[in-house]
Amino acid sequence: MPYTLHRGDALTALAGIPDNSVDAVITDPPYNSGGRTSGERTGRSARAKYTSGDAEHDLANFPGENRDQRSYGFWLTLLLTESYRATVESGAALVFTDWRQLPTTTDALQAAGWTWRGIASWHKPVSRPQKGRLKQSCEYIVWGTKGPVDPDRSPVYLPGLYTASQPRKDRVHITQKPVEVMRELVRICPPGGTVLDPFTGSGTTGVAALREGRGFVGVELSEHYADIAEKRLRGALAQDDFALAGPEE
Repeated sequence: MPYTLHRGDALTALAGIPDNSVDAVITDPPYNSGGRTSGERTGRSARAKYTSGDAEHDLANFPGENRDQRSYGFWLTLLLTESYRATVESGAALVFTDWRQLPTTTDALQAAGWTWRGIASWHKPVSRPQKGRLKQSCEYIVWGTKGPVDPDRSPVYLPGLYTASQPRKDRVHITQKPVEVMRELVRICPPGGTVLDPFTGSGTTGVAALREGRGFVGVELSEHYADIAEKRLRGALAQDDFALAGPEE
């Protein structure tokens, strides 16, 4: 099977992943953001932080959202260090973040050993306007490599700006990313290579990897979301098998 989904804590699971066994790390960790003060960041659930009061869905919360700024930076550094060890030379790391945690994320990436290569933006055209303020319509993708860039490993020309709305129909996670964006991003992994996502959530990165002909290793702490991810990953495989075989006569 071209994917493996570990259930449990990311640091614990990463320790069991062999050295130099994955080709790219593409992940969307809990931002531990969503507030101006330490109390707002550590005292509210993910749903309270990232879901508007008039939201029409009732999606489940997810854990790991209540660290203060210093502990978040230390924790993220540990995770990216383990991910670095598991990645092959010249492999890439792409880490989602928001504007509040952007400086911390770039620091953690470099402290973990990665060479920071830049920042891409995910523009969300349907984002909430804020009276008297600039609209916060982007999240960011901090990326780097383990050692030098090897353009021959995956000779693609990827954009630095992605525009897509967060899924509305069939949305299953509070912070779910668009599959079309993730399908572009996983192409930084060579065809046939393996993508690692220590924060699998509902499995969008894995679905994108499988659809683009990559293998996938994921980790998810929440049993609720691990069940959803497993279902979506199996669905992606079944869909690909159907496309290869063609419809029955």
